[in-house]
Amino acid sequence: MPAKNKLSNTELQQLLATLKSRFEKNMNRHKGLEWAKVEERITKQPDKAWSLQQMEVSGGEPDVVGYDKAEGTFLFFDCSAESPKERRSLCFDDEALEARKENKPQGSAIGMAHEMGVALLSEEEYRFLQELGKFDLKTSSWVQTPANIRKLGGALFCDRRYDTVFLYHNGVQSYYAARAFRASLKV
Repeated sequence: MPAKNKLSNTELQQLLATLKSRFEKNMNRHKGLEWAKVEERITKQPDKAWSLQQMEVSGGEPDVVGYDKAEGTFLFFDCSAESPKERRSLCFDDEALEARKENKPQGSAIGMAHEMGVALLSEEEYRFLQELGKFDLKTSSWVQTPANIRKLGGALFCDRRYDTVFLYHNGVQSYYAARAFRASLKV
C-alpha cells in the first residue's frame, strides 16, 4: 500500500512530465527560470510533490509563477482557465459546513486546501495571476478572507469579467457550481 501523502516513482515521473510540458508551453509565466532547478526542488520534497499531484488531479493545472529568492522556493498557482472542476460547489470553511442545516455541500474550500497541503490564493496573488493570463471568465474562486470579515459570516471571492478582476463577498455557507478555489504552493 502506498505511503500517505507520497507518490510512487511512476506517479512522480508522470507528474514531472506533465509539469515540464506545461512549464515549457507557458514560459511567459516564469521568465528566467529553468525547469531543471524546479524539478530538483520537487523531487527533494515528496510531500510537495504529493500536493502538486492533488492540484493536478483536481483540475488545477499547476504551474510555476515565480521564485522567492529569500526563501529559495518556487511558487506554483493553479493556472486552469476556469476554477478547478473537482473543487467546485464548496462552502468557504468547515465551520460554515457544520453550521449549514440543509443541502450541505460535499466539503469546504479551506478544509480541502488543508487536506491537499496547499493554501487559497490571497486577493493579491489572484490579481497577480490575472496579469499572466485571463482566468475565471465563466467561474469564480474563493480567496483568503480577513478574519474580521469571516467573523461576521462573510468570505471573499474573485473572478474576471469585462476584462476586469472583481472582488466580491458572500456568506461563508454559500456554494455554487461555478465557484471553487485556486491553490498556491511553495516548493
